[in-house]
Amino acid sequence: MQPYLSLTVHFVNDNWVLRSVCLQTAYFPDEHKGEIIAQGLKDALSSWNLAEDRLTCMTTDSGTNMIKALKENGWPSLQCFGHRLNCAIENGVKDPRVDRAVGVCKKAVSAFSYSWKKRKEMGEVQAELGLPTHQLVTESPTRWGSRQKMIERFLEQEKAIVRVLGSDKKSRHLVPTWQDLEVLESINKAVKPLQDFTDALSGDLYVSVSCVKPVLHLFRTSLLQREEKDTELTAKIKTNIMQYLNDKYSNTVQDELLDMSSLMDPRFRTTYIDPEKVEQVKKRAVTELLSLTVPGDKSTPQQPSPAMHVCKEEQPPPKKMTLAAFFKKTTSVASSHQSETVKIETELTTYLLTPEVDPETEPLDWWKRHQPNFPRLSHLAKKYLSVPATSAPSERVFSVGGGHCYMPPCMPQARGCRQACLPG
Repeated sequence: MQPYLSLTVHFVNDNWVLRSVCLQTAYFPDEHKGEIIAQGLKDALSSWNLAEDRLTCMTTDSGTNMIKALKENGWPSLQCFGHRLNCAIENGVKDPRVDRAVGVCKKAVSAFSYSWKKRKEMGEVQAELGLPTHQLVTESPTRWGSRQKMIERFLEQEKAIVRVLGSDKKSRHLVPTWQDLEVLESINKAVKPLQDFTDALSGDLYVSVSCVKPVLHLFRTSLLQREEKDTELTAKIKTNIMQYLNDKYSNTVQDELLDMSSLMDPRFRTTYIDPEKVEQVKKRAVTELLSLTVPGDKSTPQQPSPAMHVCKEEQPPPKKMTLAAFFKKTTSVASSHQSETVKIETELTTYLLTPEVDPETEPLDWWKRHQPNFPRLSHLAKKYLSVPATSAPSERVFSVGGGHCYMPPCMPQARGCRQACLPG
């Protein structure tokens, strides 16, 4: 229960491998105000000699203090997709019927959690009824989707739960009514198809940000579309969830980031970009590449290094230039800039016309093979495809940390501990 701030850096290396490295998890006892967090993040980047202008985006949870901190620093940001989806679901199931049914479900699950006798009876009834020998799931407020998993497992084991609870006078009042079960089934039908996407977009070893727009499109056109067999409650939950997501993803700056990420993914390109914005996104890509400086790459403008200045100083003084030479130099610079623009536009056009890519293809593997064909565009691909769609990589640090025992083996309380104590 101590305050910490964790920072993870993500980048695509020269071998087109997505790397995720936890830079630091620092004790942060100061009040968690936006201004203080903003300074803490600035100090963190500075301590690792990371220039702010190289920051493509920072992914955080949806906490108002985190959003304010990034705004304070003027940094581009993306709110965690998993956190937003979890909030959308919580907002979607706000209904008195849901509160009652979930309350009944939680009390019933607790009855089994605190009684080994009921768990034993549960196992016997499961074997008799031919049900899977699964344990019930308890909801955890800090784990995305744990409520839906609890409901799904409850419905799976409904018959066994009803029999065990009903056989004991003390727990008979916990048996759910048919109305409660109907509500739980309505919730499960609306929410279950969405949960897998949170896990899928929470990885840090593969590209995830470019999938946000395709996933939202799938929600909008399929998974959250009302069906004839939907109950009134299921339909209401679907509508509420989609409205919440539409509202949260209406931010123009974040939409531009997601568009660029989608454009750089060979599986999607312009498929999920608003047709009216496609030309605008393409122009932005060209403009960004013209201004992007990539050290050691002849295809993009470079800033002269100190070593280059030293070399120039050691060379003999140049001859006096004629008037014609000035005109020649001006023409050369203009044509060079125009030529670079044409090269970028040609690359982009060719890239968009390449054959369709199998959805199972890893985008970074595709770019590794095709980098020689698109030497300029590949810089944008590395820049945007490294952004994580969720803040899960940083949050995992706390989950892993909480799973270890840091108690010194010399302490009496450590006797009988089954975990290996870590050095120090």
